[in-house]
Amino acid sequence: MAATVSFGVPSPHGPRTVTVSYARVGSGEPLLLLHGIGHHRQAWDPVVDILATERDVIAVDLPGFGASPALPDGLGYDLTSVVPALGALCEALDVDRPHVAGNSLGGLLALELGREKLVRSVTALAPAGFWTPAERRYAFTVLLAMRQAARAMPLPLVERLSRTAAGRTVLTSTIYARPGHRSPEAVVAETLALAGAEGFTATLRQGTTVRFAQDVPGLPVTVAWGTRDRILVRRQGVRAKQIIPGARLVRLPGCGHVPMNDDPALVARVILDGSR
Repeated sequence: MAATVSFGVPSPHGPRTVTVSYARVGSGEPLLLLHGIGHHRQAWDPVVDILATERDVIAVDLPGFGASPALPDGLGYDLTSVVPALGALCEALDVDRPHVAGNSLGGLLALELGREKLVRSVTALAPAGFWTPAERRYAFTVLLAMRQAARAMPLPLVERLSRTAAGRTVLTSTIYARPGHRSPEAVVAETLALAGAEGFTATLRQGTTVRFAQDVPGLPVTVAWGTRDRILVRRQGVRAKQIIPGARLVRLPGCGHVPMNDDPALVARVILDGSR
């Protein structure tokens, strides 16, 4: 069941209040789940029940995405604003240094949280930031096209397409290798989330200068990449291993950019193994 929490975050113009929507379930050591750009916390639904058998799972709508309001004036959608906000979120939830798993943008944020020593382990699924300039331009072009399509399609068309495996392929094959596995209701909801994401444009704009180029020493790091990722090509995982030499690099056979839907059991096992 979703809840919201509000907390203060410093800004150059004084303290600002950030509100975040989240769902929390399970028991064990805390595990924070961070989705990708234009997505929402329900991206993790295929794995949450498995993870919750061993972890206190907190799935978050990032500010400006899903049910979380946009960031207030004075805070930007850059790493220097969002990472401290996630640290403040953990304090507000009385969670001390959780494990963290993130996908795409969420994977980049997870690694930054690790670099800041705000978490106890990191699992990054196809994290952003290990691209060449050409790979980044390609990824951003695809993301913009997805966003424009989601905003242009009337809801009745989205609902009609969602009812068949072929239609779900049209709507989501860019991010899923097995789009037929996603439920019609989930496909409609995530299409609406992409269309309505208030933080999308600003986040993408901030991403044009992002490169992850520093090690994450002193804590367990897992980087996992789907073999059928159509947005961030899997050779970026090799680069991630070069930059973070202590990381465990895991191949996710048959998985796309958002692998939780394509092989929930494998992804859950990777996250649990990486957060011991």
